[in-house]
Amino acid sequence: MPGAQYTVYVVNGLCPPADGSSRKVKGSEQSYIMGVIKTNAGQTKILARLMRAEAEGEGDLGMLMVGNVGVNRVLANCLDFKNIRSIEQMVYQRPGGFEATIKGYFYQGARDREIRLAERVINGERQHPASNALWFFRPAGGCPGTWWDQQNSGRFKAHCFFIPKQSDCPSVY
Repeated sequence: MPGAQYTVYVVNGLCPPADGSSRKVKGSEQSYIMGVIKTNAGQTKILARLMRAEAEGEGDLGMLMVGNVGVNRVLANCLDFKNIRSIEQMVYQRPGGFEATIKGYFYQGARDREIRLAERVINGERQHPASNALWFFRPAGGCPGTWWDQQNSGRFKAHCFFIPKQSDCPSVY
């Protein structure tokens, strides 16, 4: 992303040298490659569990979109998400957090597949219609054009996604 500032971190002990190859380095569990948000292994697992609990039935793409919303909430620092600076704060936010955190399925351990998906969104991968979304929900019928004055950006399977105005939350654009 032009003009974006990234910090290079280590993932699973691998750090990408300038030539694009990989080499083994000593690293801590608290680091990841070029994340758009700062995180650690524990918080990545929390995000992975959230993605699975909210959208496992919608496949990898649906889970990636839930992850996009989560990462956007950490980036946002606007509207309902002021002072949310970590994945843990975002996931357990009250009010305004995720319904999955009150269900037992969320508390099962993260699986490797979901951890890899979580790492992808932490590293900046975005999927439309969740690219800039801060909210999603599963309506009984069709997606409304707006939800709490936020514009609908599209639907993926059962979930409708909603985006803030760019002027309200420039950090998610």
